Amino acid sequence: MKLDKPVTGGPCWTELGTSDVAAAQEFYEGLFGWRAETDPRQEAGGYTVAHLGDAAVAALTPLYQEGQPVAWNVSFAVRDADAAAVQVTEAGGTVLVGPMDVFDVGRFAVAADPTGAVFQLWQARSFPGAGVLSAPGALGWVELLTRAPERAVEFYTTVFGWSVNASEHYTQWGIDGDDFGGMLTMDDKFPHEVPAHWLPYFAVVDVDGMAADATEAGGTVLMEPTAVPDGPRIAVLRDPQGAVFGVYRAADEK
Repeated sequence: MKLDKPVTGGPCWTELGTSDVAAAQEFYEGLFGWRAETDPRQEAGGYTVAHLGDAAVAALTPLYQEGQPVAWNVSFAVRDADAAAVQVTEAGGTVLVGPMDVFDVGRFAVAADPTGAVFQLWQARSFPGAGVLSAPGALGWVELLTRAPERAVEFYTTVFGWSVNASEHYTQWGIDGDDFGGMLTMDDKFPHEVPAHWLPYFAVVDVDGMAADATEAGGTVLMEPTAVPDGPRIAVLRDPQGAVFGVYRAADEK
């Protein structure tokens, strides 16, 4: 991700919805060196913010709805959550929750694109999103995995105005020339029951070491560390509660 701070239309935050916040906190603090703080207000519902130093970088939350999967979610910054929700619907997506206010920090909505991938819209007020991006331990890339790439391109370019940098093997999303994410077409290697989804990647210093540390802490390596042609070294991991995330070597970023 070339972005080092949230910008309109780009990824600004990532949240983990998990069945065991305390266990997830221990796991990710051990991997990334995060320091977690839980909002003590009852109405906050156990919302826990992870920090690198003084910078907020991600959140851990309980599962708020019946049937909600254990998963990482990605938020995109918008100027007006209500207007963006209308755009989502007009472009063929679905608004699942909201828009609604979150105390005085912002306004958000949860939506799904026409291919089934869920994401969030974030209209900042006092909280703009991640205090740091693309640094080791912070969100560094977001990837859409979908079975209908053409429909996804049509939707996201309409809603967010993203640029599309497509090669034979991979499509990248960008804003004003700064690529922040990509798209992977789900083929027969993906089980049918795995829906389209957004996958966050965190920047790290050592991908191989991170994969080993995750395994030792009870996680699983889904994709072994590998060097992407003309790209970084990456791995895809799963935490002990079942949430999937990626890591990439920050030093490889161009």
